[in-house]
Amino acid sequence: MPESRSISRPSRSWLIALIVLLIALVAWWLWPKAPEQKPGGDFGPWGGPVPVRLTEVGSGDFHIELKALGTVTALNTVNVRSRVDGELVKVFFEEGQLVKAGDLLAQIDPRPYQVALQQAEGTLAQNQAQLKNAEIDLARYQGLFAEDSIAKQTLDTQQALVGQYKGTVKSNQAAVADARLNLDFTRIRAPITGRLGLRQVDLGNLVRSSDTTPLVVITQVEPIAVNFTLPEKDLPPVLAKVRDNQKLLVQAWDRGEQQLLAEGELHSLDNQIDVATGTVKLKGRFSNSGEQLFPNQFVNVRLRVETRQQATLIPSAAVQFGARGTFVFVLGADDKVQLRDIKVGASDGATSLIDSGVKVGERLVLEGTDKLKEGSQVQVIGNEPGALAQPQGQAAQKQGA
Repeated sequence: MPESRSISRPSRSWLIALIVLLIALVAWWLWPKAPEQKPGGDFGPWGGPVPVRLTEVGSGDFHIELKALGTVTALNTVNVRSRVDGELVKVFFEEGQLVKAGDLLAQIDPRPYQVALQQAEGTLAQNQAQLKNAEIDLARYQGLFAEDSIAKQTLDTQQALVGQYKGTVKSNQAAVADARLNLDFTRIRAPITGRLGLRQVDLGNLVRSSDTTPLVVITQVEPIAVNFTLPEKDLPPVLAKVRDNQKLLVQAWDRGEQQLLAEGELHSLDNQIDVATGTVKLKGRFSNSGEQLFPNQFVNVRLRVETRQQATLIPSAAVQFGARGTFVFVLGADDKVQLRDIKVGASDGATSLIDSGVKVGERLVLEGTDKLKEGSQVQVIGNEPGALAQPQGQAAQKQGA
């Protein structure tokens, strides 16, 4: 048989090296060429000016607010129960109805209590007649004793009998009042103004004063409260305003903080800090005339502790953080940026209040800061003349004008 031939190991290595070299040459030939560097520009990705978008330092009113999570709580919640035993014969309310204090809600069978009242009134009338007769006898005995016709003991006995009947009549009057009160309790009325929940007892059921299940639950929704907590580090400015008898605005926002549900004011705060969490409990009160707030609803709370008038404002996206602290890139007249340190007083997420470092009207770099350094040449893009991005405070002020 003819011998099979194979490529030797050195020949195979040369072949692989040749293939790799050809691939590298093709890749080098197809690789895109960088544009030629323009004279005087060495800061862009290929040596040209860095494209950026700008914003302008503005001014306006800035609200310093503390944010927290809160729970809507009814000012009063009442479990309506019967105060007497009997059959539930009538229901005068609809579930979810808004009722006023004193409105009739239900009726317990009144007949047993009407009979008890009549019995008490009969006993009272009987004892009142006995008292009247004893008082007549006492007057007669007093006349006879004055004529020395009867013994003193007889007069004293009659006086004691009159006192006994008076006590009996007073007890009978209390029994009549108790029977009349029980009869009135058969008509169940709303103790507070509020909105009813779902009915929990149906007609025909026997209800007792000892039942744990209420007939219905009433919650007071106008006004309504929101309970929330703040960390102890945020407490000093709040205490300063409260001790100065200033009313602090409280806003309730939905979970996504997109919709303002209601505005109220701070009503009270707890008298001690929770040592387990380092927080203090506060309560805001809302009129809730439109019933935007619902008991046990979770809301985002904003407590306004101060409003800075004509404050220096910039978008928070323009604020940069580094080893040297907080700074911004300020655009000069020669389209070169200057790195400038600033002091941020407060921020609401979108807008930052600046205590020092920049002046109203100066132009700041909003986008494209990752490629910048001191003295970088920039090219403004994405903005029409006079249409620089503005902080919310300045934009709101111009709209109001």
